Amino acid sequence: MFNINFMSLDLKTLQQEVDDWIKNNGGYWHPLSILAQSQEELGELAREINSRYGGRVRKSPDEVYDIGEEICDVIFALVCMANYHNIDLQEYWTQTIGARCERDKNRYK
Repeated sequence: MFNINFMSLDLKTLQQEVDDWIKNNGGYWHPLSILAQSQEELGELAREINSRYGGRVRKSPDEVYDIGEEICDVIFALVCMANYHNIDLQEYWTQTIGARCERDKNRYK
């Protein structure tokens, strides 16, 4: 398969860390609840991006979200969904990035 040398994120470790945390904190939610949580977190990210770069005006100067934190909250929720369904994200990531690299190898030159 496709080998990405620049990838430093170990998705298996990430999935295991999330799984360990979830198992020590009540277990996995139902998939619809995980999906709702991921949408809530994505909404917080969207709200901050829109406040910084779009037309949204903050209700309060204290209503500032950390973009990195919000991205990680979305990732956490999505990793929960993958774990719930026993999906190996490392395997799927390798397939996905490989397909994109092959498909787009001359696209942006």
